[in-house]
Amino acid sequence: MEYPVPLEEFRRLMELKTPIKRDSNLMQMSHVCSQEALRITMELNSKYHTPEEIRELFEKLTSLPVPKSFGMFPPFYTDCGKNIHVGENVFINAGCKFQDQGGIFIGDGALIGHNAMIATLNHEEDPERRNDLYPQPVHIGKKVWLGSNVTILPGVSIGDNSIIGAGSIVTKNIPANVVAVGSPAKVLREIHHGS
Repeated sequence: MEYPVPLEEFRRLMELKTPIKRDSNLMQMSHVCSQEALRITMELNSKYHTPEEIRELFEKLTSLPVPKSFGMFPPFYTDCGKNIHVGENVFINAGCKFQDQGGIFIGDGALIGHNAMIATLNHEEDPERRNDLYPQPVHIGKKVWLGSNVTILPGVSIGDNSIIGAGSIVTKNIPANVVAVGSPAKVLREIHHGS
C-alpha cells in the first residue's frame, strides 16, 4: 500500500498533535488508512479465526508488532488502525470501536470490555472549518480494566491498575489505583492491593 505520508512520519506528527486540515496530505493519509482498515476489519469480523490468525490480522491492521500474548474477541472496528499500540497480555473484548489516528497506547495486562469506544480526534468548532481534525492520544495504563460500554474521549490518560465502571464516559485523566464511574467518570474509591 502506498501512503501519502510515511507511516512513521504520520505517527510522529500525530504524537505532536499536528492538526489534520481538510485537503492536506494528513487528511489523505487518514482516508487511505480508513479504506485499508475497512478491508482488514471486514476480514477479521466476517468469519471465524483462530487466536493466532486474529493476532496476525491485528498486526496487519496496525503495521506494528503485536505480542503473542495479545487476545481479542471480534468483531472489532477502527477507522485508521495504524496508531494502535498494545503491550503484553492485552485483551480486547467483542464490539470495541477505536478511532486511533491520534494514538491509542494500551499498557501490559489491560482488559478492554465489550463495546468500549476510544476516540482520539476532535473537530474544529468553527463551522467553516468543521472538517479539520485535532488529534490527542489516549493512554491506558498497565492492568487497567475498562468495563463494558465505556467511552474514552481524546487526550485522556488512565493510570495503572485502575478500573473504569461499565457505561462510564471518561472526559479527564484518571489516576492510578482507583475505581472511577459515571458520566463524566469520577473517582469512587481507591484500590487496595492484596499482600
